[in-house]
Amino acid sequence: MYLASFGLAEKPFAITPDPRYLYLGTQHADALAHLVYGINDAGGFIQLTGEVGTGKTTTIRSLLARAPHNAEIALVINPRLSPLEFLRTICEELGIDVRAGLAGNGKELVDRLNRHLLEVHAAGRRAVLIVDEAQNLSVEVLEQVRLLTNLETDSQKLLQIILIGQPELRELLARNDLRQLAQRVTARCHLQPLAPEDTAAYVRHRLRVAGATNDIFGSAALREVHRLSGGVPRVINVICDRALLGAYTEDRHNIDAGLVRRAAGEVFGRVLAPAWMKPVAIACCLLLLLAGAGALWRYAPRPDVRSTASVAGSAKVAVVRASAPRPLPTLSQLLVNAGEATTADAAFTGLLQLWNARYVPGATDPCTQAVAQGLYCVTLHSSLAQLRELKRPAVLMLSDDGAATHQVVLTGIGADAVELQIGTRRARIGIAELARYWYGDCVVLWRPAAGPVTELRPGMSGPAVQALRSQLSKASGAAPGEARNARFDPSLTQLVEDFQRAHHLAIDGIAGVETQLLLDAVLAAPDSPLLQALDAAPASSSQPTPG
Repeated sequence: MYLASFGLAEKPFAITPDPRYLYLGTQHADALAHLVYGINDAGGFIQLTGEVGTGKTTTIRSLLARAPHNAEIALVINPRLSPLEFLRTICEELGIDVRAGLAGNGKELVDRLNRHLLEVHAAGRRAVLIVDEAQNLSVEVLEQVRLLTNLETDSQKLLQIILIGQPELRELLARNDLRQLAQRVTARCHLQPLAPEDTAAYVRHRLRVAGATNDIFGSAALREVHRLSGGVPRVINVICDRALLGAYTEDRHNIDAGLVRRAAGEVFGRVLAPAWMKPVAIACCLLLLLAGAGALWRYAPRPDVRSTASVAGSAKVAVVRASAPRPLPTLSQLLVNAGEATTADAAFTGLLQLWNARYVPGATDPCTQAVAQGLYCVTLHSSLAQLRELKRPAVLMLSDDGAATHQVVLTGIGADAVELQIGTRRARIGIAELARYWYGDCVVLWRPAAGPVTELRPGMSGPAVQALRSQLSKASGAAPGEARNARFDPSLTQLVEDFQRAHHLAIDGIAGVETQLLLDAVLAAPDSPLLQALDAAPASSSQPTPG
C-alpha cells in the first residue's frame, strides 16, 4: 500500500468513525460541546442532525471517548425496532438483567428500567440514551421515547436522551402528532458540509494524525477536493484515499489538482473536467451563437411582407412541435414516487431473484438469508469504476434531495448511464445524476465455488489455496502450471499481484474477499447474473422489469 511512500503510520482517510480523526471545526466543536453538556447537566432531549457523510457518527464516537466516568450510556445503532424491542435493547445496554420471559411485557421492562435509573441517580451517576439513525424510528417508538422522559425525580430527569439522524428527523419531529416530543428538545445542532477553508484544514488534520510530516496535497489540489466533494467529509475521504493510491502507483510524493480529478473520476465513474472548463465552454458557446446570429442577419433573405403571416404561422407550428416531448423524470422524482419500492426489503428481494434465490421480508437480515442459500454477501464502499470491474448486480444505498434513504438494484452500466431496478421497474439514469445521490455504499452477492470465504495470504496451504492458483491461471489465460501445488508460495503471490494490478485493486499479494469476488466475476459461471453493458439509450427512461 501507499503508507510507507508517504511516511504514514496508518490510512488517514478510512471511512470508519475513529474519534481520533474528528476535525473540530466550528460547527463540529459546537455540536460536541452541546452533546457533552447534555451528558453532564441537561435534561430532556438533544437533537443532532446532518446530511449523509457529514460526520455525525464520528462525533458520537468522540463523545463516547470523552464521556465522564460517572455516566452509563446506552447506544442504540439500529432503531428499526418495535417499542418492546426498543425497551429491551435499552435495558441490555444498561446492564439490566432481562429474562426472556419479559420479552412481551412492556410494563415490567419500564419498571425495571425505572428502578435501575433511580439506583444510578442515588449513586450520583447519570444515565444517557443515544439513538443513532433516529430518522428511522417509528411513531410508536418515538412515543415510547417520550414516555421515558417521564421517568424523573422531583428535581431531575433520570434519563438524558440524544437523538442523532439525517435531516428528515427534523421533519419527523415537526409532525403535529409528535409535538409533545418536539417540545421537550432542549438543544438542536445541524452539521453542514465543510466550507473550502475547513475542507483544507480537515485533510491536513487527518494526514497529521496518520503521521504525515509534510503537506502532501497542494493548495490547488485541496481546492479541487472541496469542489468535487461538495465539502462532505465521507466523500472527501474516498477521493483523498484514491488520490494517495494513484500517486503511489505513479511513484509521486505530492498530489496536484489533476490527480485529484482523476481520483474523483474513478470514484464517480466518469471523466471530470477542471473548474475553469465550464465558464470557458459557456463563453465559447455564446461567441458561436453571436457569430451565427450575425451571419444569419447579414446573409438571410428578407421576407416579403405578403408572406409574413404564413411564415409566422409556420413558426408557431414549429414551436408547438419542438415543445411536444415531455421531460423525462429525474432520479429524485423516481425515488420519491417509488414509495415502498425502494425499501431494503424490496431491493434485496430483487437482488436475490437475480440469483434465483428467495428473500423473505421480516425473517432474518438479507445477508443471513443469502448465506443460507449458498451465496456470500459483501458490503462495500465502492465506486462505479469498481462495480464495472466486478460486473455483479448490487444494491445501492441512495439519499434523495430530502435526505431520505432508498435502496435500489444496479443492473447495468454504460459509458454515461446506469440501469437501476426500482421495485418492479427499471430506469436508465445518467451517471452524473446518480453521483448526486450515491456516495459509494453498496452490497454485492456472489456464489463461492467451495466452502466459507476466508482471506488467503502467503504461508498458507490447503485446498482453498490450490483452487485459488487454478482460478488465477485460468483468468490470466496461462497454463495451469503446478496444478497440485497447495502452498501460497512466492509464485502464487506474484499471480495474485498481477491479477490485482490488471484489475485496479490494491496490490498487496493477499487474496482478500474483494480479490476473490472479482476473480469469481472474471470467471463467472454461465448461470450467474452479470451487469448488463448498456448502449447509448437516453438517460432517465423507465420500463417494467421483464418477467
